[in-house]
Amino acid sequence: MQNAQTALDKVVILGTGGTIAGTAADAGDTVGYTAGQLGVAQLVTAVPALAGQPLEAEQVAQLDSKDMRFDVWLQLATRLAHHLARPEVVGVVVTHGTDTLEETAFFLQQVLAPAKPVVLVAAMRPATALLADGPQNLLDAVLLARTPGCQGVLALLGGTVHAGGEVRKTHTYRLDAFGSGDAGPLAYVEADRVRALRPWPAPRAGAVERLAGLQSAPQPWPWVEIVTSAAGADGRAVQALQAAGVAGLVVAGTGNGTLHEALEAALRSAEVAGVQVLRCSRCLAGSVIEVPGALPAAGALTPQQARVALLLRLLHVD
Repeated sequence: MQNAQTALDKVVILGTGGTIAGTAADAGDTVGYTAGQLGVAQLVTAVPALAGQPLEAEQVAQLDSKDMRFDVWLQLATRLAHHLARPEVVGVVVTHGTDTLEETAFFLQQVLAPAKPVVLVAAMRPATALLADGPQNLLDAVLLARTPGCQGVLALLGGTVHAGGEVRKTHTYRLDAFGSGDAGPLAYVEADRVRALRPWPAPRAGAVERLAGLQSAPQPWPWVEIVTSAAGADGRAVQALQAAGVAGLVVAGTGNGTLHEALEAALRSAEVAGVQVLRCSRCLAGSVIEVPGALPAAGALTPQQARVALLLRLLHVD
């Protein structure tokens, strides 16, 4: 298979840091490491099976994904658009941290919705761990990026492929730390083969215009925060955020996006004053079903994904 590859099978690997590029002084330390220490070229070199393959590596950022920034998102989207437009490039892999991977993946799917695969790959253990998961994940990601017919923004960890618009982190530490909610995985990588379970994310018209609108968006980006409904909740946080100039609020409600009456009253007042509000659930699975007269619901989006959706709406690039 590798011998049949040509220059027209090129995969570009963009590095942004994360645990996959993290290091620790002790190989047994899988918690106290420092993320984003190795360059993307080093990550590729550490996977012997990638040697001799038509690859390019480019460093876009070098950070712990908990510190992801809007300017890095914009730079990443711009570089992705550049490489995806190259006819010899069949797909792009992005090395990323796990903490905000679901937000980056959702953002890129909304902005690019590409007809070629963009595979976000990460690791739950640093590169220096005794049983690091990054090398195998990276090898699988390159295989996925070359899979005929594959398209859209995807996330790959532990041999499981998730859609960029659905992926979410579900565990703090385990290697199988990601899921796709009710939708389930898109595919599995098994013994150097991709077994698809359902269709790849479809391209969306207007990607060039959305990215151009994002590039010309005023700075700073709109201020959008997440608040949570819980026992004893009240409206003081919403009132303080509104007074401070917040542009949008995502509320993680209980159950089917239900809200404490005091919190809901404050959110409705903020909405009347011009603050955009989206209602989600703090539950890990399920979709918020619309109820007549309720605040706008974000469907199956997690609060983190809904925040990205609201950011893009306020930037007029959704």
